[in-house]
Amino acid sequence: MTASSISDSFLLRGTAAGNTLRLVGMESTRIVEDARLRHHLSKTATAALGRTLTASALLAVVLGKKPDSRVTVRVEGGGPVGWIVAEGSADGQIRGYVRQPDADLPLRETDGKLDVSGIVGTVGELAVTRLLDNGEPYTGSIELVSGEIAEDISSYLGVSEQIPNAVLLGVYEEGGRVAHAGGLLVQAMPGVSDETLAHLEANIRALGQITDGLRRGGILDVMNRVTEGLGLTLAPGAQAARFECRCSRQKAEDSLKFFNAEERQDMMDTGGQEVVCHWCGEKYHITPGEIAALDATAERARA
Repeated sequence: MTASSISDSFLLRGTAAGNTLRLVGMESTRIVEDARLRHHLSKTATAALGRTLTASALLAVVLGKKPDSRVTVRVEGGGPVGWIVAEGSADGQIRGYVRQPDADLPLRETDGKLDVSGIVGTVGELAVTRLLDNGEPYTGSIELVSGEIAEDISSYLGVSEQIPNAVLLGVYEEGGRVAHAGGLLVQAMPGVSDETLAHLEANIRALGQITDGLRRGGILDVMNRVTEGLGLTLAPGAQAARFECRCSRQKAEDSLKFFNAEERQDMMDTGGQEVVCHWCGEKYHITPGEIAALDATAERARA
């Protein structure tokens, strides 16, 4: 089964408990499977990047001020996978990669689950970059809490953004592919009661692993169970989401301008240059003629 044969990914928004809880849920199976295929990820690296991709989209909705607001999440914990970078947009455009896509670890002996914390590491930081109202980029960061991603994202929201929250993220792999992936972010709004928060916490404990809910009935089942007894109201429609990069052939050609003339000549002498986008794995072969045109353009600009 390929990513194209999996149901589309999407975002759901809702409220509960008289608008004192805000929910953003995401079905991200296709996106995570697409990332696995594009980057040739190991099983554990797929789970680590998949959780981070999902988190970036949820954060873009919660922290963004515009329909196309983007948020970049970078996780570096000193583990075998190296760093993880994901960029999510409130309009559902998501991309990301890891430093070492083939890094992997055995299942945890304690519970037989994927060792995401082990591959990410726990000594490092999680950084979130977004644009402020004035258009300037702002980066907030925290020390990693667990390397499991969900706990780290939740801690970031609480510490750096002062947003009381709960974050659930999961990736379930079966038969060598991503069978289920998704996430849920619950934000406590002003005026929320202690009784509501206690009820919410009890529901989350009863849910268990988010992947169990995703396997049972998808992200909607998860949202219903988390808000059971709290009156979930879903916003109309769902926001389509997809793995999509902003790279292009033109940008690939432009990247060669950072090399000097001698280096570009070496590229031409060896038949051209392949440029690989680290975000999505797309490969662009720049021909000797196209490289020569870069130097011709530069000469005209200097004339």
